[in-house]
Amino acid sequence: MFDDPSIEEIDAEELAGAYPVVQYFPPDEAHSVDIIARLGEAFAYEDIEWHWMEIDGLRVKVATPRMLYVMKRDTVRQQDRLDARMLKERFGLEVD
Repeated sequence: MFDDPSIEEIDAEELAGAYPVVQYFPPDEAHSVDIIARLGEAFAYEDIEWHWMEIDGLRVKVATPRMLYVMKRDTVRQQDRLDARMLKERFGLEVD
């Protein structure tokens, strides 16, 4: 999907480590991609609201903005809470 040899540095050992999410910054892209290896106790994969998107000719499953907001709004990470606020504003989400 990305013409970036450094993506090979993300491996199964890293994904199985202490942090369940690896944030990847593709070269020449304005946004990062979160690669989620596992979910916390609050969510199960079958609970995730998602939709299909086409990115560079590839069809991929992505969480909806509302789902990302719900997942990020109450975490301990400051960056997640900032992301949640941005998602709420950008997509006009009426949740809480």
